Amino acid sequence: MSFSLISLSSTSSISIPQRKFPSQFHSQSSSSSSSSALNTYYYASTNLNSSLFNSTTIRPISLLPINSYSFFSSMSNGTNASSTDDSAEICTSTSSATDELGESDSDDDDANQEQETEEDAQSPAALPERWHVLGLGQAMVDFSGMVDDEFLDTLGLEKGTRKVVNHEERGRVLRAMDGCSYKAAAGGSLSNSLVALARLGGQPIGGHSLNVAMAGSVGSDPLGGFYRSKLRRADVNFLSAPVKDGTTGTVIVLTTSDAQRTMLAYQGTSSRVNYDPCLASLISKTSILIVEGYLFEFPDTIKTIAMACEEARRCGALVAITASDVTCIERHYDDFWDIMANYADIIFANSDEARTFCHFSSKESPASATRYLSHFVPFVSVTDGPKGSYIGVKGEAVYIPPSPCVPADTCGAGDAYASGILYGILRGVSDLKGLGSIAAKVASVVVAQQGTRLRVQDAVKLAESFAVQHENSAICSDVGSDQISSL
Repeated sequence: MSFSLISLSSTSSISIPQRKFPSQFHSQSSSSSSSSALNTYYYASTNLNSSLFNSTTIRPISLLPINSYSFFSSMSNGTNASSTDDSAEICTSTSSATDELGESDSDDDDANQEQETEEDAQSPAALPERWHVLGLGQAMVDFSGMVDDEFLDTLGLEKGTRKVVNHEERGRVLRAMDGCSYKAAAGGSLSNSLVALARLGGQPIGGHSLNVAMAGSVGSDPLGGFYRSKLRRADVNFLSAPVKDGTTGTVIVLTTSDAQRTMLAYQGTSSRVNYDPCLASLISKTSILIVEGYLFEFPDTIKTIAMACEEARRCGALVAITASDVTCIERHYDDFWDIMANYADIIFANSDEARTFCHFSSKESPASATRYLSHFVPFVSVTDGPKGSYIGVKGEAVYIPPSPCVPADTCGAGDAYASGILYGILRGVSDLKGLGSIAAKVASVVVAQQGTRLRVQDAVKLAESFAVQHENSAICSDVGSDQISSL
């Protein structure tokens, strides 16, 4: 089996037919009544032939240029070459991070990571010419601290709730936390995935190191500098210029002794991500664009998502979407499906989010939702907690058993799973079971620890074990070996 990095040498791209979503789906709520209609629509109207894979085996992209859409080459119906400028570009202005934000997340300051100066981190000469993965998401600093019930009562906060606060309310809470022990970190679901991916790909095992970056919106305040600096220390380059006079978004997480978390979110500039020449240039130099679902909460940002996905499609990059949250999907259902049906190549969701996309009840199995979604998105990843996960392709759901572990903290499990999928794709893993087993193992390591970030030392061990596993074992690629679910 191949276990090498994707070639990025080709400058040609193949146009992909847009996949239109049937309007009748919105009025259908029963899987039994709608599956047949969806199958008929999909296979009769999309002209995808064998769609994404032969049987249920991924074509080894390590042998093909991703810039030519080789991963999904069987979908293409023509060519549309485009030239790109391969010169390195940086869209970030230099700003020093503050050291006065409380205790930093030690996970981001691992001892075996080489420390860089801010000037070195932001120098165009230090940046790669292309990015394997570019994430577009909310850039928010997390403040996490332990408090007691009296603290919450004093501030008039209801325990266990999530509340959006304004600038003044945020300041009042942070002042009240003065003297308390808390951690500050470059937070967010997408950043968890990107950091894990960068750490897995940080060692040139089976290929070159992976180049991972993020775009979003931070202010020109000290928190913005802190966010960029923390990601850079984790080998994720934050490439968007800070918003002049903008205020970086934050999430204050107050945890009481009964393990209940009270969250206060201040959106700041994170809710406004503009599509500009800088972002377009970054996408043109990217192999995989992954968009965080939380960005769908903001109408103006949805326009940015659409333009970014359109540019990614034009330049031959794969487009991945994270579901992020059930309530977010419910509020912006049509917007999600407009992007998914027309641009998405990969969808990451948990079982509840997948059912919400399908208008399925909680009685429907995750396998059914996976199969359903795979009629419209070429590659579907659905996690189901300790029960395992599914990968959906061409209306079929491949079951991935969970990797054994002793759970300590389930937060960040889905983010870690997504990083494992992307890592496997970029390293050329060529069958679904092998790809899923990598993702499940990465998730299990994060679940077995406190905190949402994959630690550097764990990432190195995982990458080494994956290389040995896939170099020394022949994994069958026939349909039967993939144990396609018939649930």
